[in-house]
Amino acid sequence: MRKLLTVLALGAMVMSCGEKKEEKKDGFEMNRSKKEEVKATETTGGVPVDMDNKGVGPIKNVTFGDEIDADLAATGEEKFQAICTACHMAEQRMIGPALKGVYERRSPEWVMNMILNPDGMLKEDPIAKALLKEYNNAIMLNQNLSEEDARAVAEYLRTL
Repeated sequence: MRKLLTVLALGAMVMSCGEKKEEKKDGFEMNRSKKEEVKATETTGGVPVDMDNKGVGPIKNVTFGDEIDADLAATGEEKFQAICTACHMAEQRMIGPALKGVYERRSPEWVMNMILNPDGMLKEDPIAKALLKEYNNAIMLNQNLSEEDARAVAEYLRTL
């Protein structure tokens, strides 16, 4: 009896140390250890960066001075706080994109046209359409600002 148990124990050990065979199963298989390389492209979350795009609207040319106009930026900050903070923050995504560094991604003309003409931009501009898709179809509402108010907000955005 003792020999039989010893032989069975040895046999079990040899079988457990043997080559492991994996069964292939049909259907869904998930491998959590596999990682894909993410290619760096000139986009921000699927939205292209195009500094030459001026957008669709009344603004064709905007020239910023070398220095920020403090009075104009203060007026723009008041407008921004009253109207824009429901959807935008400086450094954090909300309903709309974070606006810090917006002029590194968009031309000043594009920004002002988006402020003044969001309906037209969302219909015709490829970047505005991509942003709409990225932000779950949350449309930017037309705040009916004047060009002077939009220019003040644009100046304030330079300070972020």
